Amino acid sequence: MDHGAWFLVLPALIPILVLSVGPLLYGVALAFTDAQSGRTRSTQWVGTLNFQDLLHDTLFWESFRIGLLWAVGVTVPQFVLGLGLALLLNQNLRFRWLARALAIIPWAMPEVVVGIMWRLVYNPDAGILNETVRDLGLGDGRDWLTGLATALPAVTAVGIWAGMPQTTVALLAGLQNTPQELHEAAALDGAGAWRRFRTVTWPALKPVALAITALNFIWNFNSFALVYVLTGGGPGGRTRLPMLFAYEEAFRYGQFGYAAAMGCVMVAVISVLLALHLVGRLKGGEDR
Repeated sequence: MDHGAWFLVLPALIPILVLSVGPLLYGVALAFTDAQSGRTRSTQWVGTLNFQDLLHDTLFWESFRIGLLWAVGVTVPQFVLGLGLALLLNQNLRFRWLARALAIIPWAMPEVVVGIMWRLVYNPDAGILNETVRDLGLGDGRDWLTGLATALPAVTAVGIWAGMPQTTVALLAGLQNTPQELHEAAALDGAGAWRRFRTVTWPALKPVALAITALNFIWNFNSFALVYVLTGGGPGGRTRLPMLFAYEEAFRYGQFGYAAAMGCVMVAVISVLLALHLVGRLKGGEDR
């Protein structure tokens, strides 16, 4: 790359280095220290001690398990429902433009606003969900966000609702790039709707589906704001995702070095998942 090309790239490269790469490297370095809150406290190099402690931290690994359950529980329904909605919005329906606009409203809302809105929905006394349960004669309702058995399913439902639009938009774009001639040819051959989907639509949509599913899983695993607003990680840690656990260690208990080690573990896991995804994509390209 010549000097002129570097000059053109620098305006975009500098913010990435300063705001992303720099903090990442600092966080990795912090993971090997005993950094704690307090301006007068000196920071010492402790090597891999934080990682050794982390291996025996059952609370962290429990949060890791909850994070995986949350990520899978949100990502899979997001894809299934998003695919169904994308197929519907791809049809030549009346007011399709309005339906498409309404479908992306949750995507346009900040996660904090979504969390506050759904806290009102789940409100045990005046929430619309419990009011509906009472009106239908199904009981007196319950406190969805503080029940040990209902908290994780409740926040998972919100995560699905909030993230489904981006999946729908990506899949809809993939559907619109599928040549219509292939569908017409399959229909002339007598293929039904399911067979056309299996032999024409899905092969064309598969690269987009794999990419958006991988990205959704990573985004969901790293979720913070939505669950923090809804439950704060409670009750009893039932919704304490890894990011929430690291946040508490850093900013509630002041254990910056230990929290940085947690962040390194999460980055490593995400990097492995990304590498597996990329290897699968490359192998799939070679097979074709």
